[in-house]
Amino acid sequence: MRAHTSLSSIATILLVVVLAALPAAAFTVRVENNYTNEGTMYSSPTVANWIVYFGCWDHNIYALNAGTGMKVWNYTTKGAVASSPTVANGIVYFGSDDHNVYALNARTGVKVWNYTAAGGIASRSYSSPTVANGIVYFGSDDHNVYALNAQTGVKVWNYVTGDPVLHRPTVANGIVYFGSDDHNVYALNATTGTKVWSYVTGNFVTSPTVANGIVYFGCWDHNIYALNARTGMKVWNYTSKGAVASSPTFANGIVYFGSYDGNIYALNARTGGKLWNYMTGA
Repeated sequence: MRAHTSLSSIATILLVVVLAALPAAAFTVRVENNYTNEGTMYSSPTVANWIVYFGCWDHNIYALNAGTGMKVWNYTTKGAVASSPTVANGIVYFGSDDHNVYALNARTGVKVWNYTAAGGIASRSYSSPTVANGIVYFGSDDHNVYALNAQTGVKVWNYVTGDPVLHRPTVANGIVYFGSDDHNVYALNATTGTKVWSYVTGNFVTSPTVANGIVYFGCWDHNIYALNARTGMKVWNYTSKGAVASSPTFANGIVYFGSYDGNIYALNARTGGKLWNYMTGA
């Protein structure tokens, strides 16, 4: 079964572990062609059809030629763009702290639609949109997760939690999985928004990863959890010595994640048994 992950590689987790200890500050990004952008950036780049898309706290989303670094276009919102863009079917989707989710033509940057929520989709919230089966899913500071028609931006449904939804939802097998700052992980019917189950943890949780019928996620209570994706029953948990703020990556029967204790861990995905850990310098 295909694994659904929030991070693309083990290297990304290592980067998260190191960066988590660093303060946010304005910096200069310089690429090989000398394209320069002054601003704070939490948005991870997304690459599609030789275009690099990324958001910035200067209120813009940028599109650069992946081969040359030359700017193709930029689109200016009224707030910081901290969420990472998602590209699907020729459209780039992203959130802004101006409370909007935007859909732009990925080639030209022309706005297709925007949807206004009651809370920010960036700044403190890094909830990036997830697109699946013609629906855009995203969380917001207003405590909701939303489902919108990907072509029109019309709301299909929303679900209210007890606190902000700060991380990207994951969609697998007709279910939307996400965490809320109310310390719960939720599983909703992706079509209707009806709750299938919820699981309460001891603190904030990360974006889930779903593989082989198991939901894996990290938590600031120092644990990584594995739950049955259908029932929400706990399969196992593993306790590190620090908050787990990175989302797990699944590959070849192994779950990899980073912890604030400075380690990256590899666990048996079925049992939660530790295979190894590597101490970084963080």
